[in-house]
Formats: sequence, C-alpha cells, structure tokens
Amino acid sequence: MIFEYNYSFSDLEIPLTEVAGFMGFEPDSIPDPFSDIIGKGLQTAAEICRPVGGYIVFNHPEIDSKTGILRVGGKTFHPAKVVISQIKNATSLAFFICTVGKQISEKSKEFSENNDPMTGYILDVIGSIAADKTAEFIQKELEINCSKSGFKISDRFSPGYCEWSVSEQKLLFDLFPPKIFGVELTETSLMYPVKSVSGLIGIGNNLSQKGYQCHWCNDKDCFVGKLNRKKKDEKKLKKTVV
Repeated sequence: MIFEYNYSFSDLEIPLTEVAGFMGFEPDSIPDPFSDIIGKGLQTAAEICRPVGGYIVFNHPEIDSKTGILRVGGKTFHPAKVVISQIKNATSLAFFICTVGKQISEKSKEFSENNDPMTGYILDVIGSIAADKTAEFIQKELEINCSKSGFKISDRFSPGYCEWSVSEQKLLFDLFPPKIFGVELTETSLMYPVKSVSGLIGIGNNLSQKGYQCHWCNDKDCFVGKLNRKKKDEKKLKKTVV
C-alpha cells in the first residue's frame, strides 16, 4: 500500500529569510535587491510548484550491521555503515519518493538563459528547499501514523548521501510503480524532475531522530552542508579575531 500526500506550496511555509540563509545572508542583513528578488521568486514558486509524494512500508527487513547489507522487497541494498547504524534496530522500513515538479527548474533555466541568472539561481535554491521540505512533510506524516501504534522513526536517508551509492536509487524505485508521482530515473540513476527526493526511514521501538549530521556525509555539493560549513568557518573566524 502506498501512502500518497499532495500539498500546496504555501503548505511548506518557506520564509524569505530561510531562502536568504541558504544564500549565505543573515536574516537581519539581507542586502538590496535580494529581498525583492527572493520575494518574487517565492511568488513564482507558489504558482508553479506542485509538491507531492508518499511512502511504502516493508515489515521485517533483513539488516546486517556487520556486512552493511539490507534486504527488503526482494532487493539487496548496501546503504553504508552510517545508515545501517541508524536503522539497525528497525522492525520496518519506509521508502519514500517526493517531488515539487519540473516547472521550477524549467523556470530557473528560462531566467538564466534570458540574462537574469540571479533570479534563476534563487528559483533553483527555492526548488531545493521546497523538495527538502516536502520530504520533511512526508517524514512527519509517517511519524504521526507510526506514533498511533507506539512506534518511533529514524532520520531519513537518501541514496547519494552518507556514502550510499546513488546507483542504488534504481533498486529503491523498483519498489514502486513506474513513474510514481511523475518521478523517473535517468541512465545515471539521477531523478527527474531534479527537485525530487527519495530515501528510507526506519520504524521501530528503539529508534530516534538526530537531524542533519553533516559529519556523517562527505558530499561536498550538498547545499545544506555548504551552509553549515560556511557558518562553522565564520564562527572560527570570529574567535580568531577576538
């Protein structure tokens, strides 16, 4: 059974300051004209983004913490030690896929190709945040449903992060019907539309959520990691100056 959820962009509640933060600005010091451009970008996103996603649950997965192997639904995954360590006590696993659609990436490209790269970049950032927020909402839906039965959930983990090979995205998608929620894979196992997220979440009595832990992951292109590293460097610089 697939649990499906549809949202509006406004449901995601993305404030202007959050977009600015991912661009490296402090909430109280966003320089002109970025506030106006971000505001218009959010308005555009509200008109074209269609957040949708869902999850499917598999009970009694085979999780081998020694070999790092996970077997579920007739598929064998190798999601790296970090992921295995966080879900090893799971009695069930939820696999999810979600997206905000292709329109925001197309609109971003359109602005960039028409001599407005800044608006194009901002729309790209908004799309990334919106896709992550949609995954967060799906995770929350799962948490609410699991709590009714007294279960807890882990953080969510996606192929391509925490040393989990992105090539295993194909195995994950094989657990779902083709083009579920309008998302499909390229030959290199990347998702289309681009602003999509997939992954797994553990379910059980002895699980907990720790939130983003960038030291778990070596992906240098992750926009969340870039922001966290920037803030860390700024704190070090302030201490050095003092």
